[in-house]
Amino acid sequence: METQIKIIGLFLVVLALIHVIFPRYFNWDQELKSLSLVNRQIMVVHTFFIALVVLLMGLLCLTSSSELVNTPLGNRLALGLGVFWAARLLIQFFGYSSALWKGKRFETLVHIVFSLFWVYLSIVFLAIYFI
Repeated sequence: METQIKIIGLFLVVLALIHVIFPRYFNWDQELKSLSLVNRQIMVVHTFFIALVVLLMGLLCLTSSSELVNTPLGNRLALGLGVFWAARLLIQFFGYSSALWKGKRFETLVHIVFSLFWVYLSIVFLAIYFI
């Protein structure tokens, strides 16, 4: 299980770093122009903090896999991480419209890959706590 946690850690660090390209990829200069200043800044600031939390989760997994798996505190942290990622999985299906990906090859692939990734994260973290 420790190996799975380290693999997850690597993927989470990569996912956090990918957030750097969001403003350019999603054309935020144009797309967010119509928003009020506070809403524009909320988007940028919240994206930064989401990326930071994902990065810190990844670093925790890379540096403390043994503790997550083998200690009561680590198990409780794993439970929290499992609940977090299970909630993210639900949002994938109920928070985003399927119109964003249905009928679009790349977007459908991304939807499937990330759905499977959220399932993987949820299962591994929850298994640490419940097994």
